[in-house]
Amino acid sequence: MSRKKDNSVLLENRRAYHDYFLSDFMTAGLVLTGTEIKSLRAHNATISDAYIVIRNQEVYVINMHIAPYREGNIFNVNHLRDRKLLLTKQEIGRLQKKITATGCTCVPVKLFLSHGYAKLEIAVAKGKKLHDKREALKEKDLNREAQKGNRVRDYEE
Repeated sequence: MSRKKDNSVLLENRRAYHDYFLSDFMTAGLVLTGTEIKSLRAHNATISDAYIVIRNQEVYVINMHIAPYREGNIFNVNHLRDRKLLLTKQEIGRLQKKITATGCTCVPVKLFLSHGYAKLEIAVAKGKKLHDKREALKEKDLNREAQKGNRVRDYEE
């Protein structure tokens, strides 16, 4: 039996792009139970408040909410439990070095399915100051206005 070749994005942490400067993206597998994956496929989860920690050379995602599966009855688990991420030793070492050396943190950016398995894209994040957030919003507005201007010229021609 072959796995589906779907790369569907289930969740995206847009707040992370607003609050942090993101770098060093990695993809990690998630250790989940059966009812959790069914709940994820129904888009019943949030990663906006989640963050990544390293304990005993293992990586965990903390505060990731996966709602209990409606038909899961006794097989449902705690919706805010710590979930283990699957990374190689080299990736864990690189991540730990980045986090401890630069004073950054690590946040989840995307949750998606790949060949039937749940994957989490994580990034090293450095916090933005208020003036950085304002500049990013200004730049976004200017780009949007420029795109509008190009569309109007295309219709006139």
